[in-house]
Amino acid sequence: MKWRLQEGRGEAVYQIGVEDNGLLVGLSEEEMRASLKTLRRMAEKVGADITVLREREVDYDSDVPRKITEVLVRKVPDNQQFLDLRVAVLGNVDSGKSTLLGVLTQGELDNGRGRARLNLFRHLHEIQSGRTSSISFEILGFNSKGEVVNYSDSRTAEEICESSSKMITFIDLAGHHKYLKTTIFGLTSYCPDFAMLVVSANTGIAGTTREHLGLAMALKVPFFIVISKVDLCSKATVERTVKQLERILKQPGCNKLPLLVNSDDDAVTAAQQFAQSPNITPIFTLSSVSGENLDLLKVFLNILPPLTNSKEQEELMQQLTEFQVDEIYTVPEVGTVVGGTLSSGICREGENLVVGPTDDGKFLRLKVCSIQRNRSACRVLRAGQAATLALGPFDRSLLRKGMVMVSPEMNPTICSVFEAEIVLLFHATTFRKGFQVTVHVGNVRQTAIVEKIHGKDKLRTGEKAVVCFRFIKHPEYLKIGAKLLFREGVTKGIGHVTDLQAITTKENGLEESLGPGQLSF
Repeated sequence: MKWRLQEGRGEAVYQIGVEDNGLLVGLSEEEMRASLKTLRRMAEKVGADITVLREREVDYDSDVPRKITEVLVRKVPDNQQFLDLRVAVLGNVDSGKSTLLGVLTQGELDNGRGRARLNLFRHLHEIQSGRTSSISFEILGFNSKGEVVNYSDSRTAEEICESSSKMITFIDLAGHHKYLKTTIFGLTSYCPDFAMLVVSANTGIAGTTREHLGLAMALKVPFFIVISKVDLCSKATVERTVKQLERILKQPGCNKLPLLVNSDDDAVTAAQQFAQSPNITPIFTLSSVSGENLDLLKVFLNILPPLTNSKEQEELMQQLTEFQVDEIYTVPEVGTVVGGTLSSGICREGENLVVGPTDDGKFLRLKVCSIQRNRSACRVLRAGQAATLALGPFDRSLLRKGMVMVSPEMNPTICSVFEAEIVLLFHATTFRKGFQVTVHVGNVRQTAIVEKIHGKDKLRTGEKAVVCFRFIKHPEYLKIGAKLLFREGVTKGIGHVTDLQAITTKENGLEESLGPGQLSF
């Protein structure tokens, strides 16, 4: 059990009444009670709790009714690092994304006029228009018994973190086409484990829904679908929206297998199958006003396992430190604070790192003063975790989104010119040399110019090629193999980085920031 919990980063699902070869023999009532008692005692020894997920009777040649039971075993890991999953929330404008997150994280149903989403908005114009324009983060916790931990009991974020064994961080993205670059940045930069596509039952697939679906597929983010606002429509309308979605998911381009969730049993199956097979797409139909089927989504999120196992996590942690800068703030009495994700290594309080590249390709020395994760203080940050780092008196004007903070021992490859193997998804005419596009690679977002298309003069929709790009403003830190997305108006394409014309940092030198305007080696 200890090994299985380690493999699943703190959780495992046991099936009682199933033989090693997968035969469903089942156990009698008394045997099942004894087995559960044994399992509970085993779990107590390793500091875990057990929750019965579902029971089912099996047809077996016996006079006594026999059952099989699925049990979730979950523990708080020894180092108090709870299991953290990131879920990006996609969907068209007015489909009910922010309202659904408000209901899940606040524990109160909506009044039908958007009251639940008010706590999520970051700007006045968002409250006035009801439209999300910036990326906001919301947390939903589950304790070791699988119960929901949210703000409903007037808890603070710190309390939610302390009483949770598993944490779901929702990344609320913008649905309006006007804010598409913000949505793409959220998907490429924050590296979500899963995506939740919210579709309104009364409007169906409209506006940016197809675009968001395409983005999730291009970036290979496993997604599930939530059909909201079912209280507004008749059963026939909801069924029509479900059929419309199933038709799109089964198309050759998508090749997905829709799985409609109608019961707790379906939700448990969906969560287990979804993590094992990327082709399965669970579909939920719910209402944020009446609360219909909301529990099924909570059951699904509670059981949803992480995509990486502990071995992959260990390997990442043994590499050199690399932290992506996604957000920059100035906090009174704290100084400059950066938010982002640690993509590899371990970052500790008081550690000395270098940040860059600056506009002229240099890296600057800095010190991590303190770390906060999910709004609570944290001493050590491990690979794959998102956090905010306080940098003290470091000059904010020297920082920008798209930079990386790395170990001084690392020799980061920065480049202005790079090659990528791309597929042109859509272009009105022909794509040729000299064309300018906005390139998204991880947390890097910059305009690049097409320098050369290898072996061809021009590209049309649906064609593949290796293309050489040059960044217009300043060099960036890129890695070979990184996923790439580019767009310009209606032009769109995807691909991956194949080659870099590296500018070595030895030429650039390392510089140390002493204060505004003062730089010395």
